[in-house]
Parts: sequence; structure tokens; C-alpha cells
Amino acid sequence: MPETEPRTPDPQGQDLPRVTSSAIPDEQDPSGGAPRADRPDSDRLDSDRPDSDRSDSDSAVADGAAVAAHEERPAGPAHAGKSSRRAKRAKAREGRSPLFLWLKEVATVVVVAVVLSFLIKTFLFRAFYIPSESMVNTLDVNDRIFVNLLVPQPIALQRGDVVVFRDSQGWLAPAAPKTKGPFTWVQDGLTFVGLLPDNSEQHLVKRVIGLPGDHVVCCDAGGQLTLNGAPLDEKYINPAEIPQVRDFDVVVPAGKVWVMGDNRNHSADSRAHMDTNGGFVNESDIEGQAAVIAWPLNRISALDNYPGVFRSVPAPAGK
Repeated sequence: MPETEPRTPDPQGQDLPRVTSSAIPDEQDPSGGAPRADRPDSDRLDSDRPDSDRSDSDSAVADGAAVAAHEERPAGPAHAGKSSRRAKRAKAREGRSPLFLWLKEVATVVVVAVVLSFLIKTFLFRAFYIPSESMVNTLDVNDRIFVNLLVPQPIALQRGDVVVFRDSQGWLAPAAPKTKGPFTWVQDGLTFVGLLPDNSEQHLVKRVIGLPGDHVVCCDAGGQLTLNGAPLDEKYINPAEIPQVRDFDVVVPAGKVWVMGDNRNHSADSRAHMDTNGGFVNESDIEGQAAVIAWPLNRISALDNYPGVFRSVPAPAGK
């Protein structure tokens, strides 16, 4: 039956609706038949009915339906169902502690840093430790340097470059076996990925004086080294001592270089190993060009190859 009964004029001239306490009928014929498709809009509980036409029972029923709908609605974002991925992720995050999330972020940062360091150490730069005084004052003992791995390929070597090379000619005494400690593997791992400098002491660092084809002679009447007949004013030599004259006259073969230390009186360089491979260093043994002093902090600087020293050197004979 309809929710409101026929209205009768109010004695005072006001027309107020009357309500009954009867139950709200289903959407079907009052006689118990099938649902009525042609039920008048005025008999439906739609939101477009004026507020003045709603009864207290209307509000009670609507409030109850809203509470029921709220209780049945799943947790999480309003637009996410129980089976949605976003709801599942939100539920999983709710069950994790802040410490777990923080540790996850730290682990991610560490992994990314290690991968980047390994890629840089493999293709761009590598750190080395300086154990000797052969390059004083350019490099001091215990300096840490970064070496540009793009030299000599694809970037060509230049005269004056400070290079690090492997000891494939036996210039160094064999390294004594190191005592293995409980955390030696940690140091080895950090060195491998590039987070620690290589301190294996099986590499050497010297300055390139002669390139393939160059004629290097020591010394002229003034005690200066000559390169292709031009005397060199070697500004990088340690000024604390006058270099001792050690005569040699060599032409650098293809694929090799002639190297010397800046601390001439304390450097076992090409001059001291002429009985092995003529004193030359194979270009294939060169790890790269020493580009930067990275440690200690008070010595951070870029390394110079002194192009002015070699500017007046003519091209080798036959080139």
C-alpha cells in the first residue's frame, strides 16, 4: 500500500502530510503478484523526492541501509575491490613493520651503489694505492688515485701522461702471501667492486716519456734528456735532488712506451730494466692514465701531463 494516506486539509489551513507505521512494501502489486513495472514515481524511495515529503521512517531506513553498506564495504581504497592488486599491496604494507621497510630501502641503496661502483671500476675509473716514493713530488706514499681506464684505448696515450701498468716483466719482487683474516674476504670483495683501491702492489706508476718511434737519449751537454733531438725542460722532476746522469740511447718500438719516475734518483724505471724487454713497457699492460689524487683530502687534485714540456718535440723520424 502507499506510504502516505490521502491528505485532508488542516483545520488551520495548512496541508501537512500524514504518515503511517506500516511496513514499506516490496516493488510488487499489493495483491501479492509480480513486481509492478509501472509503479508511479511518487511511490518510490528515490533521492529526487523533496525533503518535505520524506517521513521519519524514510530517514531511519536510509540510515540503516547506509550502515549496512559501510560494514560490508572492503577495507582499502574506495575504488579497490578485495581482489584488486592495489588492495592486496595496501594490506601487505599494513602488516609490515617500519623497521622492515627501512631495512628494505637501505638494502636497495646499497645494491645500487655496489652495481654502479662495479660498472665504473670496470669501464671508467679504478682506484689505486701508491706504495713507493718513485713519483715524489707528483705522488706521495699512501696517496689514493683514480685511473682513467679509457686510456690508452679508445683515448690515445700522450707524452707526459702518468700511467699505471701491470708488472708483466718482473720489475717487482714477488708479493709475499698475505695473512688471511676473518674479514679478508670483505676487503677483497670491496676491492673487486671498486669501493677500495687496489693495494696488491703488483702494479707500477710512472710517467710516459717516449711513445712508439720516439728517440730518447740521456743526456746532452747540459744534462738534459732529449726527445727526437729536442731537450726537455722537465718541470715535474722532484726539485729536492739533482737527477743523477744514467746514459742510455733508445728508440721506442711499436706497441711499447718508455717510462720514468719523477723522483729520478729513487725510481727503478725503464732505465733500470733495460735487460728485460729493453726497459720498455707494453701498451697492453697499461691499465690507464692516473687522472686524480682522491685521498688524502688535503691533496685532492687533478694530475698534469705537462703538455708545454713536450710542445717543441718534433715528430719521430719517418713519421
